[in-house]
This record gives sequence, structure tokens and C-alpha cells, in this order.
Amino acid sequence: MTQIKRLFDFPYFQLEKNNISNCLVTKYDGKWIATSTQEYLDKANTISRALLRLGIKKNDKIAIISTNNRTEWHIMDIGVLQIGAQNVPIYPTISEVDYAYILNHSEAKYCFVSDEEVLRKVTLIKQDVPNLLEVYSFNQIEGCKNWVELLELGKDTSNQDVVEDRKNSVDTMDLATIIYTSGTTGQPKGVMLSHNNIVSNVLDSANRIPFGEGKSVALSFLPICHIYERMVTYIYQFYSCSIYFGESMDKISDNIKEVHPTVMTGVPRLIEKVYERIIAKGSDLSGIKKRLFFWAVNVGLKYEPYEANGFWYELELKIARKLIFSKWKEGLGGRLDLIVNGSAALQPRLARIFAAAEIYVMEGYGLTETSPVISVNDMRNRGFKIGTAGRIIDNVEIKIAADGEILCKGPNVMMGYYKDEKLTNEAIVDGYFHTGDIGEIDSDGFLKITDRKKEMFKTSGGKYVAPQLIENAMKQSRFVEQIMVIGEGQKMPAAFIQPNFVFVKEWAAIHHINIGETNEAICANNEVKERILKEVETVNKKFGNWEQIKRFELTPDVWSIDGGHLTPTMKLKRKAVMEKYKDLYQKIYS
Repeated sequence: MTQIKRLFDFPYFQLEKNNISNCLVTKYDGKWIATSTQEYLDKANTISRALLRLGIKKNDKIAIISTNNRTEWHIMDIGVLQIGAQNVPIYPTISEVDYAYILNHSEAKYCFVSDEEVLRKVTLIKQDVPNLLEVYSFNQIEGCKNWVELLELGKDTSNQDVVEDRKNSVDTMDLATIIYTSGTTGQPKGVMLSHNNIVSNVLDSANRIPFGEGKSVALSFLPICHIYERMVTYIYQFYSCSIYFGESMDKISDNIKEVHPTVMTGVPRLIEKVYERIIAKGSDLSGIKKRLFFWAVNVGLKYEPYEANGFWYELELKIARKLIFSKWKEGLGGRLDLIVNGSAALQPRLARIFAAAEIYVMEGYGLTETSPVISVNDMRNRGFKIGTAGRIIDNVEIKIAADGEILCKGPNVMMGYYKDEKLTNEAIVDGYFHTGDIGEIDSDGFLKITDRKKEMFKTSGGKYVAPQLIENAMKQSRFVEQIMVIGEGQKMPAAFIQPNFVFVKEWAAIHHINIGETNEAICANNEVKERILKEVETVNKKFGNWEQIKRFELTPDVWSIDGGHLTPTMKLKRKAVMEKYKDLYQKIYS
């Protein structure tokens, strides 16, 4: 049996155990096309042979920029890695300037793109990237070389012995990938992850996920260029799960109904949106159906794991599951029982209500620099505690610094930042990676994240404010889509708020209030402002006086990745948001 030491060992391990027919499945022209484990490896070896014929040497860099997750990405990944080269995935939605920076900084020799829009951006800066020899596309695009040309170039198996030699020479401690984190400020940083970094993280996290060997079906749609989704896809391969690739974020609902997944990854914003849609449908009901729906919601919001609420609650829960929550599950394909949540803290009420519906959202914690998992919840063995990021995974050590910062040590900690020894030495001290997150470990060994160290600020009165805690609480309101708490060095905290425009329109229609049609009109409407003020005042009661939001301004823009408000993993780009709304900032604090 293959011993897994390098990333490309995962599909070979799967082949020895299960040559599954639907290993990787992508939708082309409206039809799901499956690739078996054997075909996956055959094509990866073909790519390896072609890359050797193109002159790719050990430690050369190959960039891949794909708008959607797809079979080709994974074939390229294995084809690149097993000849000792490195895969440099790039977020498709970043600017052309960032494309140029990453392609130059990594010295990528070739770039593979998914579609015309990505190709357009690469073409705009290609003349500024002298090391880039050629661009290939996955989609058929006129005037662009296609990756199928490499499948033709590699058909001749006469140099497969060279591929085998290259494979055998790849050490577990060798560099596997450079992942450029978009970050919330400054230029992208190239996080160097070795084969061992990611392999150890996969194997040390795998026992936290209750998969049946060869029985689970995964839907993959979070960006594969991020280590979170990528690492999870290696876990899927380890367990011989079938991986279906979602077409786009817009089509996830349709894809879930087609694929009927048993597992998928999520981020809090996605889970919030699913919940909002469910609640909106419940609000459209009437009479006894509506009362039953919201009775079940109230039961779900009281959920505690392991029957901690006692016999009568469990009886109520059983009825709620039969009458209401079973329909939620049907709406998510009928078989979904696990969502692995990362990227940011999940609102506890969402963890409760989805668990009540038997759709368990297992929250975890980690960073790109830690490959990424540090801790994760697990429903089994009393390993699930709502409001925490779970227990620390095997072989990883955590300690809390005097200022509350989480420090991490283990085989998952990155090799360093590419071409930046100074930044590396600042981040890793005595073997411990300084996460920049503030947290605590409770008496049962569960890790709780309280805020980002860099995002905490002091008011002029010297009081610390943790914005994420306040923002998460505020986003529980159906009126609030996005919020950023501000106030560093000021006498009081305030906020920029993007209303949930869809819900605000529904609320206005129910109450016969004319708020106008445009987002600008809605944000200027006094009745909307007063209603959102009530929401803010209600949430403020949960916080100390120095933490309470005293003023806010509504923004008509829909905060998005493309708009520059959010990182590709849906975190706030605080510096960018502050710059966009500097006039509102002046209005608040003048």
C-alpha cells in the first residue's frame, strides 16, 4: 500500500483501494462528466510527460488561475507536483496588477487559465511578465493554446521513466506550492507550503471527519486556489469520496439538488444566506403552517448537543425534525449531513439550528500559513461544542501568549514567506507561528477565537474594542447584510452598514412604506434608518457601554469580492472599506 508522504501520493493511494468511476466530476455543456481514479492518474502522467518535453525542471513554477473548480485543475496539480515543480494557484478575481505581481514574484514559467475573462486579464499584463513563456486555457478559446495540446504532447510514453525518476526524487519536505494570500492590506504574501505541511494536515484532520470509505459524495465550490478547499479535496481523495465541482456560486442551489451531496465545505456568509432564504420562505407561509415553521425555528435555536436539554426538549425536537426540518434537508439535496465551516467565526445560532435540522456545521480554525487546519469540531466523542472552533488536531501544539494571541507549532506550520526572510522571522518565533488571532482554550480543550489581534482597536478613552464580536452579533439581524465596526482612536465605536436590501424591501411592502426602488433611496429613507437603529440598539445591550455602536451610516453598494470590499474568502478588507467610505467616516466623526 502506498505510504502517503507527498501530495501526489493521494490519488495513487485511492487507486490501490478503490478505482472509483466518479472520482472527479465536472459539468460541461449541461452534462456531468465523470473521470475515474485511473483516468485521473493517466492524464496526470500525460501532463507530466508533456511538461518535461516543454523543459520544466525541478522547482519551476506553474500558475493556475481558474474561475471555477474543475477536473482539469486537479489533473494539472498532480502532473506538476510529481515532477518536482510547484503549483502556484492564483485567485481569479484579484486585479491585473496583482496577477502581474504574483506571476513575476513566483517567476512562473507557464500559466493555465480557465476562461476568457481570466485570459483577458493575463493578456493585459503578459508583456510585463518576461519569465512567462506561454498561456494555456482549459476552455476552448480562439487564439489561445489549449491544455489538450499538452495531452497530445504527452501521449508518447517513452519518457515515463523520467517522470518516475522525478517522482521518486521528490522529498516530503520539498516545497509543493506557493499560495499568495490576498490579505486585508498590502501586497500579497507568498506562503510556502511543503508536501509534508499539507500531507500532515490532511492525515491529522482526516479522523475528525466521519466519512464512510468510498460512500461519501462531496460538492466542491469554494475557491480551490485557497488552501482550505484544496486541503479538503485531498481528504476526499484519501477517503475515496466522489468529488463533484459546483458550476458557480450562483448555481450552488441547483447543483446541490442534482448531486445530492453528503458533505461540502462552507463559509459563514454562505451559511447565513442559506438560513436567510429558508426563513424568507417560512415568512411567506400563512396560518398554521407559518406558526408551525417558526415554532420549529424557536426549538432549533435552543439546541444543545448530546441531549443536554433533557427528555421534553428532545421530544419537541423530534417533532420539529419530522414536520419542518426534514423539508430543510430535502431542499439541500436530501443527504447533506455535514458542512465543514472555515474562514471566519460562525454565529452560534446557525450552528444550533442547522444541527437541530441534522445538518451539522462543524466549525474549524486555521490559516493559510498552517496548511490550514489547527482545530475542528467533530460530532463524535463529544467533540462538538457550539461557539468554539473545536479541539486541536493531532500533532499540533497551541499556546496562548500573554496578550491572548494564539501561537501554533507543528508539522503544518509553513516553510515561510517566499523571498521574504524578514517577514518569516517576524511570523515564526522559536518554532511558533504567530497567528494574529486572539483566543482561549477552555477546560474541555476547545479553542475559542475572540478576534483578530490586528483588528482590535482602542478608543480615545483607552478601551479595547473587538469588532468581529460586535459584527457577528449585528449580522444576526435580518436587516443587516454586512457591517464594519470603526472607531480606532475615536471617543466611540461606529459602523458602516450595508442593509439586506431584499429583506428591507419585503419589510417595507408588508408595512406599506414607500422606500423607493434604488439602494441609494433605501439608504436615505428615514424610516429604514430608524428601523435599523432599533436593531442596533437591541444588539448594543449585549455589550459594554464603551463597545456599543453610537452612530452608523448605511452604504448603497452591495459589498462584494469584485467591489473590493471582501477577500476571496469573504472576509472584510477593512483598509479598502475604510478608504471607500472615508467621506462617511468624516460625517460620523465630524
